[in-house]
Amino acid sequence: MRALARRSSVATALGEADVQTRFTALVGCSVPLQQAPMGAVSSPDLAVAVADAGGVGTITCLGVPTAVFVRRLDDMRRRTPGVLSANVLLEDTDEDAVVAAAERVRVVDFFWFDPSPRLVDLVHRAGALVGWQVGSVEEARVAADAGCDLVTAQGREAGGHVRGDRPLLPLLAEVLDAVPIPVLAAGGIADAHAFAAVLSAGADGARIGTAFVATTESAAHPVYKQALVDAAGDGTVLSSAFARGCPLCTIRPRHRVLRSAVERAAASDEEVIGTVTAGGGRVALPRGAGLPPHTAVDGDVAAMALYAGAGVGAVTAVRTAAEVVADLTSALTSHDGPAAPPS
Repeated sequence: MRALARRSSVATALGEADVQTRFTALVGCSVPLQQAPMGAVSSPDLAVAVADAGGVGTITCLGVPTAVFVRRLDDMRRRTPGVLSANVLLEDTDEDAVVAAAERVRVVDFFWFDPSPRLVDLVHRAGALVGWQVGSVEEARVAADAGCDLVTAQGREAGGHVRGDRPLLPLLAEVLDAVPIPVLAAGGIADAHAFAAVLSAGADGARIGTAFVATTESAAHPVYKQALVDAAGDGTVLSSAFARGCPLCTIRPRHRVLRSAVERAAASDEEVIGTVTAGGGRVALPRGAGLPPHTAVDGDVAAMALYAGAGVGAVTAVRTAAEVVADLTSALTSHDGPAAPPS
């Protein structure tokens, strides 16, 4: 079977200092990981730092005017020779923004709506590769048939918005058998052993979010970063508590967040729990808002949408993105057997 052959080839690579996979060969990065897009938390500084460290740095166009987004990408390209990715989350995103992104990054990354052959062709004609994050084997097949260059299998352990219902490792195995293109794994991967485990299971790389929220370069609010550090074990829960004003939640209000945030929001009697700078002014944030708290947010941050994956217990300090990448890859040359990521 295809997945068994992939496990064998990647396991051999784990013994080498420079781990090469189909993903690294395709996109040109030196470390088989993509920093997940996490809204405004995924700052250009974070994406550039991850790209400089050998991974793929990602920002999203969600909620950003096309002209502003293009300027960000141009500035990021000047700052790093590394691999960058742009994320698209809504099917009705301005196609001019998609084309502009494809002209400036190596990968345009889609999620949360059905794979579209038209968008795939649009990106390819503009010169970029196409990645699609999926929550099921069926969706992976549709993405491959649509012409995608790679897919990400997202397990239910993932932080933020969760597309499917399957645990990562069984889903990963089935997706690897179902499609011939490179497959990344996402969900609960926050330390070196979980990263090595998904590579041993046959993944061509990993898509990692939570560990990068707690970095000096991320735009997450300091209270959010510290909450991740303070979380013990799997301190997360799948919830619909933070769906207000969230365009993704009109499709499916389902996300993994810190349990402490859900509990604090539920205990609050306040209808408005904070404000955010937007459009040159301050805008009220209602309790249950889907916006993850970033540096332009004030208020009761602990009661806001503190998205986090099931591997959050591995986050023990706020570090630089380069330190996180170095830690994630530290077990690749000394991996002594598969270990499942947190579930």
